[in-house]
Amino acid sequence: MIKKLSDLGLKSDYAYIGGFGSIVASLLTWFISRNKKGDDKAQSDRWGIFIGHWAPTFFGLGVALKLEENDK
Repeated sequence: MIKKLSDLGLKSDYAYIGGFGSIVASLLTWFISRNKKGDDKAQSDRWGIFIGHWAPTFFGLGVALKLEENDK
């Protein structure tokens, strides 16, 4: 699967950018949720945590793609 992603033009740098973007989006969502009242605040907090869970996946893909790039 990693080889196919690499062949499609996905580079490790793109995956790393996605990981850092996920962290930033998670923090922004959390900061915004601090100003909400009631049930909306809890939902926003969960949304921030959900987005934050994307980062390890992106970083893992970045490492795998970097290894694939080094094999070429």
